[in-house]
Amino acid sequence: MGRTYVIGDIHGALRALEQIIDRINPQKGDQLIFLGDYVDGWSESQQVIQYLIALDKTQDCIFLKGNHDAWCEDWLSGEEPDETWLFHGGQATVDSYRPLTKRQKNIHLKFLKRMRPYYIDHANHLFIHAGFCSMRGPAHEHFESNCYWDRTLWETALALDHRIEQDSIFYPKRLLLYPEIFIGHTPTTNYDIYEPMHAVNVWNVDTGAAFTGRLSALNVDTKEFWQSDTVQNLYPGEKGRNK
Repeated sequence: MGRTYVIGDIHGALRALEQIIDRINPQKGDQLIFLGDYVDGWSESQQVIQYLIALDKTQDCIFLKGNHDAWCEDWLSGEEPDETWLFHGGQATVDSYRPLTKRQKNIHLKFLKRMRPYYIDHANHLFIHAGFCSMRGPAHEHFESNCYWDRTLWETALALDHRIEQDSIFYPKRLLLYPEIFIGHTPTTNYDIYEPMHAVNVWNVDTGAAFTGRLSALNVDTKEFWQSDTVQNLYPGEKGRNK
């Protein structure tokens, strides 16, 4: 049986993505689950999307949608660029797309549109960019965008009092739905941690590639992880999403 790797937020860092794929060296039968936020930050957002489109032809890939990807999808669909998006890395994405033709942009748009809001594997593991609010799981969200934006799931896992037993009425019901949950969205570097973080049954694989951290890939079964070089060092002269 092949291995499954979950890969954190890339944010336009093609060089880091190439390093990660080289370092995990996926084989035939392995599965790669990408947690979203492929764009916005470093200067190669459209190149990341193009790389992933090609990778999907040779590997078993699952692509989840992040909030930055949703912003980019709206823009490629013809909407005026959101000022908040431009401030949070979107301008680098817009700039990276300038050389592409309309036909090439439409290919990327189709790729973004077919991304999943979440994925549940054969072992009932949940993979989702951000989180969910419904006590019955992401399929019951009133707004799909919660899957891209929610931070309360991760905050709940971090703040949970470990003295509370799972059969207690006070135990968070969301955390009982799945044996393990894998997320991105909230950089671990916010907590001065540069490796994947684990809280209760939630694994956070966003290790701050958009900022001062690295891109990470985690083996879902063994929890062994691989990292790129510090992304800032891969893009000298750029700021990424550092302000």
